[in-house]
Amino acid sequence: MNEYVIETENLTKQYGSQKSVDGLNMHVQRGRIYGLLGRNGAGKTTTMKMLLGLTKPTSGNIKIFGKDIGVHSREILPHIGSLIESPGFYPNLTATENLKIFADLRGLKKETYIKNALELVGLPYRDKKLFAQYSLGMKQRLAIALAVMHNPDLLILDEPTNGLDPIGIAEVRSFIRELCDLQGKTILLSSHILSEIAMLADDVGIIDHGVLLEEESLQELELKSQQYIHFTVSDSGRAAQILQNNFHTRNFKINDKNNIQLMDVHIPISSILREYIKQGLDVMDAHLYKEPLEDYFKRVTGGEGIA
Repeated sequence: MNEYVIETENLTKQYGSQKSVDGLNMHVQRGRIYGLLGRNGAGKTTTMKMLLGLTKPTSGNIKIFGKDIGVHSREILPHIGSLIESPGFYPNLTATENLKIFADLRGLKKETYIKNALELVGLPYRDKKLFAQYSLGMKQRLAIALAVMHNPDLLILDEPTNGLDPIGIAEVRSFIRELCDLQGKTILLSSHILSEIAMLADDVGIIDHGVLLEEESLQELELKSQQYIHFTVSDSGRAAQILQNNFHTRNFKINDKNNIQLMDVHIPISSILREYIKQGLDVMDAHLYKEPLEDYFKRVTGGEGIA
């Protein structure tokens, strides 16, 4: 069985001379959460629409469950749940009534499909409140309920926490994580909020101007972020000599007469501190600095940050 649930090869979408998605090679592994991270307009939604057959690629190939989506769409799509844009719910119907319409269209006869989906996102079953009276957060929850109602193997969610308050975001995040960890679902989600991706995703793809710049596990991404040990001392020149003579490293940077950065983060801070003090050096501060993912994103994209 193919380890990739989604695999694209040179996937491109062009509108006139503008490439919305440019030669994208994406690999979404089975049973994991893949976070597609990029600013608004980076090409995330267009990518997801191509995966679902909602818009046709200009060029390139898409395989889902190891099969070409262009050839086997009728076989593949029933096993996918998606949230791309707000579904067309009827404002004068309740959540249960709205889901009943979609359940009938999908041939889902049992009421338990609706009941389970609503309970999963924290909405009441057979409540009398109309969709028109729902808050933005409740509407988003109902959209997610629709995406999971038929118990799909793969979920494709475009900005799933959009419009939710902090409590709603935490609840949806927990629910998405459980879908992956407890039910074994593969999930592709997009976001322009870096902290959301960092808290939820197993693997990350960074997309900018339609180009996939990075694709790796979150753990690998964090290791790529710059790290160094920062020392504030009475004499940074003397501190540098100690690092060179006693720890055999030249991988440091003297900022000024009191501050020095050591890039060899594998050397224990405690060992360095003991040697500094032993040789009469005053130490005012010592800490491990990890570059925030926000700064790494700026560095990779060569531009502004992301929310």
